[in-house]
Amino acid sequence: MTEELGNFSPQERAAQEERLRKVWETPKGIRYWTSVNNSQIGLWYGVTAFAFMLFAGLLALLMRLQLAVPENDLISADLFNQAFTLHGTVMMFLFAVPIFEAIAIFLLPSMLGARELPFPRLSAFGFWSFLIGGIFVCGSIFFNAAPNAGWFMYPPLATDEEYSGIGADIWLLGLSFIEVASIAAAVEIIVGIMKCRAPGMRINLMPMFAWYLLIVAGMILFAFPPLIAGDILFEMERMFDWPFFDAERGGDPLLWQHLFWIFGHPEVYIIFLPAIALMAMIVPTFSQRPIVGYSWIVLAAVGTGFLSFGLWVHHMFATGLPQISLAFFSAASEAVAIPTAVQIFVFIATMLAGRVIFSVPMLFGAGGLIIFVIGGLTGVMVALVPFDWQAHDTYFVVAHLHYVLIGGMLFPVVAGIYYYFPFFTGKKLSDFWGKVAFWLMFSGFNIAFFPMHFSGLRGMPRRVFTYPEGIGWDWFNLLSTVGAFVFAAGVATLVIDIVRPKPGPRERNLNPWNSGTLEWTNDPQESWGMRSVPIITSRYPLWDQPDLRRNIEEGRYYLPDAKSGERETLVTSVLDAEPIQCLRVGGLSYVTIIAAMALGGVFIALTFHWWITTIVFAIITFIAIIVWLWTGTAPIPEASEIDVGLGLKLPIYVSGPASVGWWAMFITMVGDGTAFASLVFGYFFYWTIHEDFTAVVSGPGTFWPIVALVLFVVAWVLTLLAREFNNKGAIGARMALVAAFTVTVAASFAGLAGPYVHGMDPTANVYPATVWILAIWTVAHAAVGAIMQLYCLARSFAGRMTAEYDQDIRNVALYWHFMAVTAVVTFGVIGLFPMVSA
Repeated sequence: MTEELGNFSPQERAAQEERLRKVWETPKGIRYWTSVNNSQIGLWYGVTAFAFMLFAGLLALLMRLQLAVPENDLISADLFNQAFTLHGTVMMFLFAVPIFEAIAIFLLPSMLGARELPFPRLSAFGFWSFLIGGIFVCGSIFFNAAPNAGWFMYPPLATDEEYSGIGADIWLLGLSFIEVASIAAAVEIIVGIMKCRAPGMRINLMPMFAWYLLIVAGMILFAFPPLIAGDILFEMERMFDWPFFDAERGGDPLLWQHLFWIFGHPEVYIIFLPAIALMAMIVPTFSQRPIVGYSWIVLAAVGTGFLSFGLWVHHMFATGLPQISLAFFSAASEAVAIPTAVQIFVFIATMLAGRVIFSVPMLFGAGGLIIFVIGGLTGVMVALVPFDWQAHDTYFVVAHLHYVLIGGMLFPVVAGIYYYFPFFTGKKLSDFWGKVAFWLMFSGFNIAFFPMHFSGLRGMPRRVFTYPEGIGWDWFNLLSTVGAFVFAAGVATLVIDIVRPKPGPRERNLNPWNSGTLEWTNDPQESWGMRSVPIITSRYPLWDQPDLRRNIEEGRYYLPDAKSGERETLVTSVLDAEPIQCLRVGGLSYVTIIAAMALGGVFIALTFHWWITTIVFAIITFIAIIVWLWTGTAPIPEASEIDVGLGLKLPIYVSGPASVGWWAMFITMVGDGTAFASLVFGYFFYWTIHEDFTAVVSGPGTFWPIVALVLFVVAWVLTLLAREFNNKGAIGARMALVAAFTVTVAASFAGLAGPYVHGMDPTANVYPATVWILAIWTVAHAAVGAIMQLYCLARSFAGRMTAEYDQDIRNVALYWHFMAVTAVVTFGVIGLFPMVSA
């Protein structure tokens, strides 16, 4: 990799910028309806998430008004239940996680020195899925149809259709749709950080924000799929009476709690870690020195993410678990405080080692850390089993939760808004009104939530819509209500400061805080990200690399031009960020919004049991995705290599592990595999809690499951042979694909034949229901695999898949690795465990 900078005349630079502008800019009339670039998608993502947060805040104020005085009848019990369910749901699913996905999508291209993240269309699809799902879930309250069983949806209350009505279906299917957006964003973030860093930005030179987002995106892949698996079981019980949580027919409501909290507790750290990431950017800037202990804070973040998956049972201490489980999870809950404390002490050390500039972002950041530490202390308390038994499901836990989430997330987010507002508008927010907003929010928060510790210790349970007079809760609740409105006044001040007109020219200084990280070199008014992709040699390049901004702006690095008329960015190696490809990313396309709207139609139609409408929308979704893939995925380029500047030529097309598409497939299947593992966990959970899991119900036997297992392995082998034959000629690959498709269809029929032939009724008992759900999951994935085989066949006949351009068959072969493991596990488990003769 050469470091000799390019030399261009002013006329050449002007011509380069004009070509870039023509390629990357789009008409304003369509830019918000199509995939433009990740920065604009991220901005609208963030605005939408913030709007949902304000809606949830209004619901919270409504609840506080109801609880302000005893025996109040301001709203009904059912409306209160809908309000607190939606409040928690929106804050957790529609604000806390999406706001950080939005920030990541917005900032990462500039922060990594990239022109673009690899899948802008995927980001657009994720945004529209999030918006449609959010409107569907939030809008339900205006039709008295909102979910009303709590944001955790515990059965059997939530499975009781007479009580929960259609609201539970709206929650389950609406959030399943929203989770599609979260996983799409996770794929984009992971591949972007791993493969699209500026040359020279080795993995140990990445900004702290990128490290944290990489960890969080990985956590999403392992935390969200168990909830998706639980949603599937839950909806199968509600729609078709399959008894996964019905104790009378062998089910167990505790399985839902396990699956939900395997998601729910890592979710807290999925929210917390990106907020710490913002602080990891703000603290060094206002301390005017690099962060102390870079390696320590990275290891602490990784440790926090890892330990967070071993804590879920501390939400279930009151469910009668064995003592050894209580002891293990109590110890793990205490242990997670260690890496969390390391991160906080790193910030304190950085501030002590530097010269702190007190500003509004630092004010919100410091206030958030104070609140979070208080929440952490009460977290240590509820991690102790005897205390948890006393405080469980009281307002003490409500106070703890809000101290952790608002202190650990909302205050750092507001700090990030004040910090990055000049980045995307060119103008600062008001220091005066920022300080007013901070003191209103800080004081209002503590007035609202600190008294809840005492009302909880006095026995006030959560989720009560009123309470009798004279039992010691009156003044605590009135004080909390007053504090909530003070806090709301602070949020209103922030919103007014953001939306008010700001006359005067833009800041001439693109880096008003004198930050050392790379994003501040980029002018957000330009659509193409970096003017040229730089060579990075430092963690704080703006402090350590002289003239970096000027050289970037003058196009002296990689990709200074757009001669091909395509949107291009660099792909680099995972560890050392060596350039390996010039990637052409997707441009304008309506197919993403069509796919998102059609998929949203599938989930909405399922909610109301409109089966024909569901099928119609499913067909539209399928067609849209095929068109998306056919027209936007790795087209055959006009040349094998392209000059990217500085004397370097790179390939335009790569396949296998070098390609971003291969990585996206691998990451997606890891998440998919986690959901599958959750279903298998459910199978063995039922087996271990029952003396006779089968309840004397005939199993699928061993013949058909073993036949299905063997056939799926054969289909996998044939798919791998198609990949190998493709290197030698199209005919052998096509014959192997046809054979693989035929065997896949036969294997799918064999997979369903076992439970069908042996008359396993999934409504009679949890054993046949679990067998059926595993078989259906595997066959559904086989159907996707069969479509992929036909897709490769069509690409081969169209001349779009050849021996040289083989990304399609390589990605499909990767999918079939996971498919083969799924089939072996599924049919091995249901055929052999437990041994039941037919």
